[in-house]
Amino acid sequence: MSDWNDERLARAVLSQVCEPGDPRLTRLISGHGAADALAALRRSGHDSAWVRRARTADASALVDRAERLRLRYLMPSDAEWPAGLADLDRCEEIGGMGGAPLGLWVLGTARLDQWLGNAVAIVGARAATRYGEVVATELAGQLSAGRYDYTVVSGGAFGIDASAHKGALTVGGRTIGVYAGGLHEPYPRQNARLFERLAVEQLVISEVAPGLPPTRAGFLARNRLIAALGLGCVVVEAAQRSGAQNTASWAAALGRAVMAVPGSVDSAMSVGCHRLIRDGQATLVADSNDVAALLAPIGRGPVLPSRGEQRPLDLLDPRLLAIREAMPGRRAASAGEVAIACGHPVPDVVAALIELEQLGMVRRTADGTWRLGRPAGA
Repeated sequence: MSDWNDERLARAVLSQVCEPGDPRLTRLISGHGAADALAALRRSGHDSAWVRRARTADASALVDRAERLRLRYLMPSDAEWPAGLADLDRCEEIGGMGGAPLGLWVLGTARLDQWLGNAVAIVGARAATRYGEVVATELAGQLSAGRYDYTVVSGGAFGIDASAHKGALTVGGRTIGVYAGGLHEPYPRQNARLFERLAVEQLVISEVAPGLPPTRAGFLARNRLIAALGLGCVVVEAAQRSGAQNTASWAAALGRAVMAVPGSVDSAMSVGCHRLIRDGQATLVADSNDVAALLAPIGRGPVLPSRGEQRPLDLLDPRLLAIREAMPGRRAASAGEVAIACGHPVPDVVAALIELEQLGMVRRTADGTWRLGRPAGA
């Protein structure tokens, strides 16, 4: 459980008082510290929402609730604090939001920092198609399995988020749920079983105090955390305007790898992915090898094939290939005709045709002319 010193307690109370992702709060804390900032709000003569909440906030009740829920509260000075979150303090604001969180509420026993040394975010549409759910499940399963051993980070929502978590769970991998509301209850409620499984077997985190419901601003603030916690972000499906695209924007601003999975040109759920790829904001990925190649350090990722399966013609000597390519496709030709077509002397063409015949790539007819052959595998 948490060691509730003055600084930690003040940050925890502020996570109940102030909306997440508000850069004004980040500036206030950096200038005065959390305890002084909370005291200043309580003394303030302004009639703002923050001031009213600060005056009525019950720190003891908050700690009691956290203890009952088995929550711990991390702050940036803790050894367990994820290093990647510091990048949010150096990042441009998006939609009026920015800055690293004051702290994180954590449910689960694993060390958060150790799980985030090798992590990837997988996000997408809540109203996902069956195609998108299958892709997200397979991607998460393959990336979190032993070969790559990535921790899958997502938001616990319907659709792609839930599929990504389940994919990692299926193979016994690691996955972290990042929630927009307090960790006192699952959201959405229909995902209660997933939430409980993540809480027991994995990790669930939020920057919002327990007891607070998710809000639209909370979801947008949550997106920046998902982006910051991974080495990259994969968008599996996204509508024209979506939270997944917002997460991708944060990932790009943070210098993380942004990837998108293509879908059907007729699918409204793939419009966002296609636009990210079209506008050069995301790299097209089709499987876990593509993702791992982009995330791995130089020289340590999987080697991706740059071309299709090798055929016999790919191995052919350029001289022989030029002569074979000069032959007509639908009729026989004499050595002289082939020589004229390719520009080589007739004796050289005859010698080459004999070699090609031995390879099964041409055949000689009864009247001495030559036709194309079709070697096995061509």
